[in-house]
Amino acid sequence: MQSTNLFKTKFFKISAVSAALVLAGCGGDIELSSNVDNSVGDTNITNPAPTNPDTGADLPGIPSSSLSAEVSAAVGFDVQVQVIDGQVSENTTLAKSDGSKPVFYAISGALEVEAGATLTIEEGTVLFGQSGNDYVVVHRDAQIMAEGTRQEPIIFTSLQDVKGEEATAGQWGGIVILGNAPSNKCPSDGSDCALQVEGVAEGAVFGGTDWEDNSGVLKYVVVKFAGFEIAPDNELNGVTFGGVGSGTTVDFLQVHANADDGVEFFGGAVDVKHLVLTGNRDDSIDWDNGFRGRMQHIFVQHAANAGEANRAIEADNDGSTPDKEPMSNPTIANMTIMGNNFDTADKDSEGIYLREGTSAKIYNAVVTGPSEMGECLEFEAGQTVTNAESGAIVMQNSTMACTNGENFKNAGDFDLAAWFTAEPSNAVSSSILVDENGVPSAQSPLLGAGQDPAAIDTWFDSTDYQGAFDGTNDWRQGWAFGFGGGEITAPAEQEGCPTGTTAIAPVAGNTTCEISGTITSDLTLTSGNLYALDGPVFVGNDKADSATLTIEAGTTIFGRSGGDYIVVSRDSKIEALGSAANPITFTSSQDVNGEATGSGQWGGMVILGNAPSNKCPSDGSDCALQVEGVEEGAVFGGADTAENWEDNSGTLRYVVVKHAGFEIAPDNELNGITFGGVGSGTTVEYIQVHENADDGVEFFGGAVNAKYVVLTSNKDDSVDWDNGFRGNMQYVLVKHDENGGEANRAIEADNDGSNPSKQPQSNPTIANMTIIGNSFDTADKDSEGIYLREGTRAQLHNFVVTNAAGECLELEAGTTVDQAIAGDTVITNSVFACSENFKSQDSSSGAFDLMDWVLNVNADNSTEAGVADVVNGIYTIDTTTPYSFGSHPFFDNANHIGAVSEDNDWTAGWTVGLE
Repeated sequence: MQSTNLFKTKFFKISAVSAALVLAGCGGDIELSSNVDNSVGDTNITNPAPTNPDTGADLPGIPSSSLSAEVSAAVGFDVQVQVIDGQVSENTTLAKSDGSKPVFYAISGALEVEAGATLTIEEGTVLFGQSGNDYVVVHRDAQIMAEGTRQEPIIFTSLQDVKGEEATAGQWGGIVILGNAPSNKCPSDGSDCALQVEGVAEGAVFGGTDWEDNSGVLKYVVVKFAGFEIAPDNELNGVTFGGVGSGTTVDFLQVHANADDGVEFFGGAVDVKHLVLTGNRDDSIDWDNGFRGRMQHIFVQHAANAGEANRAIEADNDGSTPDKEPMSNPTIANMTIMGNNFDTADKDSEGIYLREGTSAKIYNAVVTGPSEMGECLEFEAGQTVTNAESGAIVMQNSTMACTNGENFKNAGDFDLAAWFTAEPSNAVSSSILVDENGVPSAQSPLLGAGQDPAAIDTWFDSTDYQGAFDGTNDWRQGWAFGFGGGEITAPAEQEGCPTGTTAIAPVAGNTTCEISGTITSDLTLTSGNLYALDGPVFVGNDKADSATLTIEAGTTIFGRSGGDYIVVSRDSKIEALGSAANPITFTSSQDVNGEATGSGQWGGMVILGNAPSNKCPSDGSDCALQVEGVEEGAVFGGADTAENWEDNSGTLRYVVVKHAGFEIAPDNELNGITFGGVGSGTTVEYIQVHENADDGVEFFGGAVNAKYVVLTSNKDDSVDWDNGFRGNMQYVLVKHDENGGEANRAIEADNDGSNPSKQPQSNPTIANMTIIGNSFDTADKDSEGIYLREGTRAQLHNFVVTNAAGECLELEAGTTVDQAIAGDTVITNSVFACSENFKSQDSSSGAFDLMDWVLNVNADNSTEAGVADVVNGIYTIDTTTPYSFGSHPFFDNANHIGAVSEDNDWTAGWTVGLE
């Protein structure tokens, strides 16, 4: 899991924090003290207090140099711990660092933010409670401004968690936020409202008349292991909202492993988006006494292995007067509830229980769980049922998917199942196709089955799916505990290696991290390190355990042997986001170490998608074609649907692949980049494959588009396509080894060898391609230009083709030639300058003159004597008028033919081998 990055790029592990954190005599206001305890025997040394680097002010709280020294020794770099308690009576900022080291804050007792004060907590800050009496209270007319980020969430947790000991529910108190919004417990005579909140000291009161009251911000905040039992059956919630108004911002909040409820709303109207509630021991969401907030994107998951749990939602209005006004009536959209098999005589894992007269409007909700789970939906008899029958309770576009035979628990004579299914947008299902973390598969019936809540209230995000997730964007990733973030104790990263990689001996004096096996959760390869592939590295399993591999600009990844290669599986993604100044490089260990380089020194890159191939079964059964050159199970392809043609495998931008193409077996090498069934939703631009032992790039079916492509010194074909490829390419530069080294065709293009007309038929469109061959010529192969064969079609425009050895253009006899005669293949606005410009093959009906077809049947083509007549280095000097695409979503209307012009050298600064 990704650890919270508290200080620049350093990660940490707290392994030996002393119980000395529990300091006596720390009551009173938070002090900006300069009296640092540096006691050594009977001698006191007073040093300046740590300060906020942005303001120069002393850090809040009381520092302990002995504790800071102990923690620093444990983590291997300096850490400052500040103990905070008492009242925050003026604006106070908890900085995450003192400018030279990270700062942790130990809560001691009740930390109370008083009226008129704002407590600001910087992103990435960690606060921890030392005992059950440690909690935070934000009073009425005060504010908390806790604004974390996805990369640096704010974490509230327990001392045990910080120490790396066993962390569990109830190890500290929790967070209480109090506001001036109404509750139906407020006096009805108009007198002032001051309702004592449960679980904390007297004087913590809430309630009033301001529905829009603002208590601040909780954003990217993780609360763990709280809920201390104040008295038997009286524990604190993870976050308690007492009379909190809609002016408050709550977005990306998690409560994990709380001893009582995850979040509880006592009246008020606070809105919440992106709420994660995991492993809480009582109710995950509880509302009472007139709560009227809105919630969207909610994920509730009870603990695995029968961990203690109760209801995902327990919702009340008022126990003694169920129809009391203001009546609880929140609006909820896009919620996933996953129960477990906890079941005791007192309580069990359940879904939604609406009772005590509450109303609610619920859209796009999903409730699921195992066979041992309790009921998934229940309404209490009386006023709650009356609300349902009158339309005050609404549940639409929702699915009950429990496997326990008790999706519904009736209340008396009220048939809840009949009420639920009377709404035609609702469903009862036994197969919703979600994984263990609630994410639906691409085939899930939840996708597209939702209604747009933004049409009901513009506060809501626009969605069209049921549940918390759209199957593509897992908004928990990177910040929430259990989903790549929210960690305090994590394995110490050596020399900055990201979690998910392993630090190994430095290579060429650089921090080096090893990647191996299958990546099953999102991983980012940060720049500044080297990354060594260890054998086949898969991003996700095939259509399972899907993940995204993100690679930062300037990163280098290398293979040490032919068995080292990378495969991006179907439904997973690679986001390789280089830049012209800092391209991403995949290469060999010899290259990294400054040794002699050559082709075939490591494997290569394979990207697999769901787009069609004409090798897929024609009977409509699932397609899973084994890609060549890698281990079994690396499969691609999908049904011939618009969705699959547009499949998205991520991004390759400013990526250089060098010295790959290891020979797995005689004449079976890996390509530099293999695209198997990759769809047009994938972005490929500014890529280079240099000195590969086999093809530079090969496309097996699919429709991926590529722009700004450089293919240099590759020993077999530079561009190869097969089996129904239909992508677009523009600005493609092919340059065979300038010293006459091994090479073959710049383009070798096929449809299907046994059935050349097979559908879907290969038919890409390529524009602005420069092919610069060399003098390589042997009995087996030579440097050639374009060879179209096995029934492929092609639309070719703005080509410059030149070499000193083989032919510039050849079409295979039979179907390929027949299609050219019929006009299904075209080549226009191009120039040919080879020792043998055209190699004719007969058609099925007789002789075919390829030169005549190029120069007279097609438009604006010509020939020249040799290389120097058409290019200067890589720049086009031929003045043929380029083909115009008009208004096209992919193709530019270039002002030159060929790939590169001198006034627009897009290859400069990031490519290799073009000097």
